[in-house]
Amino acid sequence: MIKIPIFDPSAEVASIHEEVIESLKGVLFSGQFILGQNVKSFEQEVADYLGVKYAFGVNSGTDALVIGLRAAGIDQGDQVITTPFTFFATSEAIHQVGAEPIFVDIDLETYNIDPNKIEEVLTPNTKAILPVHLFGHSSDMDAVQAIADKHDLKIIEDVAQGFGGEYKGQKLGSIGNVGCFSFFPTKNLGTYGDGGLVTTNDEEIARLIKMLRAHGSEKKYHNELFGYNSRLDEMHAAILRVKLPKIDDYNNRRRDIASRYQDGLSHLEEIILPKDHSDVLHVYHQYTIRVLNGKREELKQFLLEKGIGSMVYYPVPLHKLPVYKGENWSFEWSETAADEVLSLPMWPFMSTDIQTEVIEAIKSFFE
Repeated sequence: MIKIPIFDPSAEVASIHEEVIESLKGVLFSGQFILGQNVKSFEQEVADYLGVKYAFGVNSGTDALVIGLRAAGIDQGDQVITTPFTFFATSEAIHQVGAEPIFVDIDLETYNIDPNKIEEVLTPNTKAILPVHLFGHSSDMDAVQAIADKHDLKIIEDVAQGFGGEYKGQKLGSIGNVGCFSFFPTKNLGTYGDGGLVTTNDEEIARLIKMLRAHGSEKKYHNELFGYNSRLDEMHAAILRVKLPKIDDYNNRRRDIASRYQDGLSHLEEIILPKDHSDVLHVYHQYTIRVLNGKREELKQFLLEKGIGSMVYYPVPLHKLPVYKGENWSFEWSETAADEVLSLPMWPFMSTDIQTEVIEAIKSFFE
């Protein structure tokens, strides 16, 4: 029986439930349920927070990627360079717009795309790079931007796990041509259901995002594109407006928890801990360790027997999934990560006592 889950929202909910209920009451009595005042206000507030000109709420993080790619001009036959060590939605969205994902291996220290390998796979059909800021740690955006500028490529940032994170003082999702966010409940900024966001500083891309999320129409009943029914729900916008002003506090709490994990586990030689880098504000969507010498599953089972949850993100790199059966791809570091990573319990309101129990359990396994 799990007594310490990988993620527990109960304390957060308890701390804000009165504000949330009042906000939801406001939606109910307003009679505006689709693209009402809360969505409009949230879009402005989140744009201001991220430092972008335009932000548009959509139905999910996956829809954010699909719409973001299309609005950036990615189309049938184009190629988009991305990482194979991420959630399936990243490459799925590329396929959904008719393009082809071209995988590049990761930097094993950050779990993000290795920019040094990008130029090796460029072709005349390459139109974009899609870096994923995995586990809350930014990709090397200077290197990605330099390659994009040199070869006239678009950058679509996957920020599903990095809301509030920064690269050299700039918020993730404000650096590339398009930023794509998820508000899934476990995310750093999550609602109590599905939701997503697309950001840009480009006026024309913004116009297309707004059209695509509403059936491809700029003027109602005058559809110009084949779009989607993908709008952030007014209720979820109301919840997110309560949570957005608290996101820096939540992320700082995550960083404090990560620091305690570092202090408690740094002496163990059979695990490798995540690293903070001076030019990155890591917001620790996950605290992910690597377990060496083939002991990952044994440690996971040991923790489970003690009632402590943990998760493997991700046990199968994208290029090894059944949908890519028949492709003869090999990416050494992505496969190594898939065999060794283990994410430990992490949520903003995790108590020191609970975290100490996790740390002591891991120490007892190795010692």
